[in-house]
Amino acid sequence: MKTFFRLFFKTVRIVLGPFLLLWERLTLPKGIERSPEAQARLDAVTRNLVLYQYKTCPFCLKVRRRIARLGLNIEKRDAQHDAASRAELEQQGGQIKVPCLRITDASGQHTWLYESKTIIRHLEELADFS
Repeated sequence: MKTFFRLFFKTVRIVLGPFLLLWERLTLPKGIERSPEAQARLDAVTRNLVLYQYKTCPFCLKVRRRIARLGLNIEKRDAQHDAASRAELEQQGGQIKVPCLRITDASGQHTWLYESKTIIRHLEELADFS
């Protein structure tokens, strides 16, 4: 039964995926306009963030849209098709679950945030703080 559900959702993702990507491309929100100095400060804050995602995951799409709306420059890694990113997510993050935001602090320690709502809340706090 588990195999059936996995196959079912994989088929749905294959069929709906291109439509989700097209919708994202056509409706991507415009980012917040900031002064060059403010944007540079925000870029410095977000330089140590990496989003692990699947292109056609609806929750990842939600996070990517919020990143665009907030005008953030965050590195994105495809954990579905890039074996190295997938392995890094599993070994260091503890599980293969997307979206996942890796936050690297000044000492090089990583914090892994899962769940789109948690990630969005963190990104909004960063954008408001800067």
